Amino acid sequence: MSILNVENLSHGFGDRAIFQNVSFRLLKGEHIGLVGANGEGKSTFLNIVTGKLMPDEGKVEWSKNVRVGYLDQHTVLAPGMTIRDVLKSAFLHLFELEDKMNAICDKMGNAAPDELDSMMEELGTIQDLLTMHDFYIIDSKVEEIGRALGLMDIGLDKDVSELSGGQRTKVLLGKLLLEKPDILLLDEPTNYLDVQHIEWLKRYLQEYENAFILISHDIPFLNSVINLIYHMENQELNRYVGDYDKFQEVYAVKKAQLEAAYKRQQQEISDLEDFVARNKARVSTRNMAMSRQKKLDKMEKIELIKDRPKPEFNFKTARASGKYLFETKDLVIGYDAPLSRPLNLKMERGEKIALVGANGIGKTTLLRSILGLNKSLSGFAQLGDYLYLGYFEQEMSPNNTSTCIEEIWKEFPSLTQYEVRSALAKCGLTTKHIESQVRVLSGGEQAKVRLCKLINQETNFLLLDEPTNHLDVDAKDELKRALKEYKGSILLICHEPEFYDGIVSDVWDCSEWTTKII
Repeated sequence: MSILNVENLSHGFGDRAIFQNVSFRLLKGEHIGLVGANGEGKSTFLNIVTGKLMPDEGKVEWSKNVRVGYLDQHTVLAPGMTIRDVLKSAFLHLFELEDKMNAICDKMGNAAPDELDSMMEELGTIQDLLTMHDFYIIDSKVEEIGRALGLMDIGLDKDVSELSGGQRTKVLLGKLLLEKPDILLLDEPTNYLDVQHIEWLKRYLQEYENAFILISHDIPFLNSVINLIYHMENQELNRYVGDYDKFQEVYAVKKAQLEAAYKRQQQEISDLEDFVARNKARVSTRNMAMSRQKKLDKMEKIELIKDRPKPEFNFKTARASGKYLFETKDLVIGYDAPLSRPLNLKMERGEKIALVGANGIGKTTLLRSILGLNKSLSGFAQLGDYLYLGYFEQEMSPNNTSTCIEEIWKEFPSLTQYEVRSALAKCGLTTKHIESQVRVLSGGEQAKVRLCKLINQETNFLLLDEPTNHLDVDAKDELKRALKEYKGSILLICHEPEFYDGIVSDVWDCSEWTTKII
C-alpha cells in the first residue's frame, strides 16, 4: 500500500530548475536513502512533501491519518524552552486531550442527566486513549530517550539556547523518536552526532518497523540502514533496489550503456546528415534524401547526463611556522562553568591531529580558546611564531545576504570577477550557485564557499571544525585527498573515523580531560 504519492512534480528557484516532472512512491516498511550531490534538491524535496514549500507544478498525496515526523537540518529551537520542554512537546496532542478531559469534568457538576451520559462516554474514550499512549509514564519515557542520546548528562532543565549544534540535533532527534510517527523523514541526522550516538541511531533505524526517508552523506551509516536508493540528479529522481554500493554498480553500468547508445546515435545522425547534404539537390536521389531527413526529424535524441563540476581543493602553503604551533598552561576552557580540567597541551610543526569525543564536552571551545576567540576561565593558550592560520567554523550566519561572489571578494578584494568565479567553480559550484545569495544555498554548497576562502589564502596551520558536515561524497573524498597532501599542520574536529584515518598522525580524545559526565 502506498503511503505517499508524488506525481509530476516540478519546482525551481528563479530561473534555476530543481525538479522537472518527478514522480515518487513510498510504500509501507521501505527504508529509503535519498542521495545526490549538494544542491540537487534533496532537502527541498522533503520540504515540499511535508508542505513547507509549495511546488510549481505536480501533486503530493499522503494516505489518510498518517503521522509524519521530520528532522530538518535547519530547525530552530525557541530560547526559553528547556530540553525537557522540547522532549515533552512530542506529546502535545495528549496534553490537549487531558485539557479536554479536565474541561468535561468541570462541566459535569452542572450537566443535565441526558448530557451526563454522553460526557461520561467521551470521558471514557479520552481516558482509554491516554492510557493506550502511555500518557501517565511520559516523564520516564522522556528520561529513557534522554539517557539513550546522552541528554541526561547535559541536564534536561538546561535552556536550549545554550546548546551546541550537536546537542540541538540530539534534542530534535529525541523529540522525533518520542513522537513515534508512521513515517520518519531524516535530513542528515548524523551531522554533529558523535560516534556513540550514531551507533545508537543505526541500531534504532535497523529495527524500525515503519518507513523512513534518509538523507545522509555518511555512506557506511547509510549502507547499514537502508534497502532502497532514490538518486536525485539533473532534475530527475530514479529508484534503485539495494544499498548505496549496489546503486553505484548499477548506476555505472547504466551510464556506460547510455554513453554507448549516444555514440551510436551520433554516428547514425552524422551519416544521415551527410547523405542528405550530398543527395538533396539531385533529382534521382531527392526522394531518398527527403526520406532520411524525415527520419532525422522524428528521431528522439539521446542526451547524456550533464556531469556536475567536480570540486578541486588545493591548499596554498605559506612559509614554515616556528617549531611550536601552540602551547597551553593550566588552561581551563568553558563559559559559566569549566568544561575541562587544567590543560597542558603542546603541538609541533608538521603534526596533524584529530580532536574527538562526545558533543558538548568542549572540542569547539578548545579550538576557539587556542585561537583567542574565547576567553579562558583560567590559565592561557599561547600561539607560536610565524603562523598563517586558516580556520573553518562549524556554522555560518543564517542572516548573510551576500552573494557567493561578494563573499569571496570581501576576503580577496584584489581578485577580478573572472578570478572569483573561477575559484568558486573549482570548488564545485555552478554559475547559478555563484550568483545566488549564500543563505539560499544548501548546507553543502555553503561549506564549499567557506572552503573556497580557505584554499585561496596561504596557511601553514589549519584548524577545522567538522568540515565534512553537509559535504557530498565527491567533495568529501577530494577534501580528504587535499588534507593528506597539505604540507602544513592540521587540528581537526571530526566525528567520522573513516574520514580522518590516513590524514592525522595522532588523535586526542577530549573525553579524557573533560569535566562533563559522559
